[in-house]
Amino acid sequence: MIRPLNASVRGFKRAVIGEGSHRIRMNLKELKELIEFLEEKNIAEFEMERGDVKVRIKRAGEQTIVHTGGEPRFYAVPPAPAPAPELGSAPVVAAAAPPVAPVPEVGLHMVKSPIVGTFYEAPSPGAPPFVKPGDSVEVGQVLCIVEAMKLLNEIECDVAGEIVKGLAVNGQPIEYGQDLFVIRPKK
Repeated sequence: MIRPLNASVRGFKRAVIGEGSHRIRMNLKELKELIEFLEEKNIAEFEMERGDVKVRIKRAGEQTIVHTGGEPRFYAVPPAPAPAPELGSAPVVAAAAPPVAPVPEVGLHMVKSPIVGTFYEAPSPGAPPFVKPGDSVEVGQVLCIVEAMKLLNEIECDVAGEIVKGLAVNGQPIEYGQDLFVIRPKK
């Protein structure tokens, strides 16, 4: 039985393959030190043999293989592209022009996340959201909650106006400085 174990260590990806109780005899510390050394020296590809153990490491984004000498080699294969439609099954349509990015209105205000965390649009599951597009908001009004390290942080509006659009998805992670809401300020 072949059991793959995938893990990432500082931008490198590796796979460990073993047969039943016969495991590769290279401990995690040695492998981690090897990867750190390759990263420091900016080496993109490395191959090493130690007894019946052969290690091959490539930078993330390329395929990575680790296997023992007696086993057949296994390679990760990227997924195949979607099949082309059969000829005559559908009319061929000329490729449409790429969609034009909408031009943002002048004078709109972006509310940005002050912290990294998980975005919540409502105070509890099943409750209505704090705000929705079209709502009028005042300075200091709660717009959403960002959970960070088990603490719920209320994000308040910093300008009075009308909510034009909510940009974050409920329950999804957000980054520091990420746009959360678009507000049209009052004049």
